[in-house]
Formats: sequence, C-alpha cells, structure tokens
Amino acid sequence: MNITFQEAVALAKRVGACAEAIDVVSRMSGWDEFSRHPNAPEWARWYARNVAHDRVQELEPVIAQDPWSTYCYARDVIGGRWPEAEPVIAADPLCAYRYACDVVKDRWPEAEPVIAADPRSAYNYAFDVIEGRWPEAEPVIAQSPEWAYCYARDVIGGRWPEAEPVIAADPGYAYNYARDVIHARWPEAEPIIARAPDWAYCYALDVIGGRWPEAEPVILSDDEVARWYWQDVVLGRTVR
Repeated sequence: MNITFQEAVALAKRVGACAEAIDVVSRMSGWDEFSRHPNAPEWARWYARNVAHDRVQELEPVIAQDPWSTYCYARDVIGGRWPEAEPVIAADPLCAYRYACDVVKDRWPEAEPVIAADPRSAYNYAFDVIEGRWPEAEPVIAQSPEWAYCYARDVIGGRWPEAEPVIAADPGYAYNYARDVIHARWPEAEPIIARAPDWAYCYALDVIGGRWPEAEPVILSDDEVARWYWQDVVLGRTVR
C-alpha cells in the first residue's frame, strides 16, 4: 500500500471505525501482525469500502481468508464477480447462495453441490435464484421441518408428500403446514401437535376454528395457554 499501517489506522479512525477495533489495531506492529488477526478479513473489507472506496489489492489476500468478507467485498467494493476468490465463497453454503443471488444474479453451478447440502441455503437458492423447484436439493431440504415447510409453502405452492413425515414430527411446523399449505385439518399430524399446549391452542384457533376436545387435557396443563384457549376458542373473543 502507498501509506503506512499507522496512517491507514488514522484514516479508519477519522471515518468512524469501531473504537474497539481501532484500539486493537493501533497497538499492532504493522500489516504483518494485522493480517494474522481473526478479524482481519472483515476489517480489511471495511477499510476498502469505507476508507479507500475502491479495491485495495494488497488487502485482497487477507479478505479472501473468510467467505463472508469475500462475498461482501465482491458485492460492495468490486460490484461484480471476483473469480480468484470464488473457491473460498463456494465452500460456504450461505455465502455461496448470497453470492449467486446478489453478485452472479443467476445460477452458479460450481457452488450448487455445497449449497444443496444445507437445507436453509438450498431453500433460499431455490426460491430466490432458481425461482422454482430444485429436485437435486429436495432430499436435503426434506430433512428439516422448518425448511421443508417453507419450501412447500413458497416454492412448491402446495403439499409436499415426501416431506410430510418430517414436518409432522414437529408440532410448530406441523401447525404451520396445516394452516398455510393444507388450509385444513391434518389428521396425521394431530397427535404430535396435541402434545404441545401452545401449538394445540393455535391449531384449534386457526385450523379447526373451534374447540379441540382431544387436545384439551394438554392445553389445560398450561395455565396461560388455557386462558388463551378459553378466551379465544371457547368464548370466541380475543382480550389479551
């Protein structure tokens, strides 16, 4: 770089860098020590964006040590793809999804095996990038009650029979699936939903639309939920 390490620290301080970070870096001996700090990738990315307002090639090897900082640098500083650092980004499912969505702005085949291995990132990639079903990732998404429910609701737009046993095993997501996807009672999941007082109350209120006698012993085991059930379901008025 054309300035010394301490000059760079002074510039960062002048434009509002975090006081705690400034305190740490101001006691460093120079760029060598800086590059070995665990926070160096994020600090270097911040410096490029907020101080240099441009690429700082001398700091790019430091930034490229961390997938999230690398993705943010490509998005915010380069304003486009950073081919040399893509293997780093592609190794992290969340960063790879964000990079495809925000930088590539299209499918990124090289990163898809990693993205497809993480249910959350796979759902987001299908929804935001593919904008449709992603058969190759569905076996992984179907392992997560949360993301299987979201995938059925937002991507498939209807029931997903292959994932229903997993969704039905979680009372909260089973209730959400019945309410938002089936739009009706889901008998196969009711024994699980009925084990959780709060979700049983929600199911009675929003799905059944009335009393649920089979679940009432569990609902009544929680005083607060029992009060909600009495007011909202039995009496039919919400006063909380």
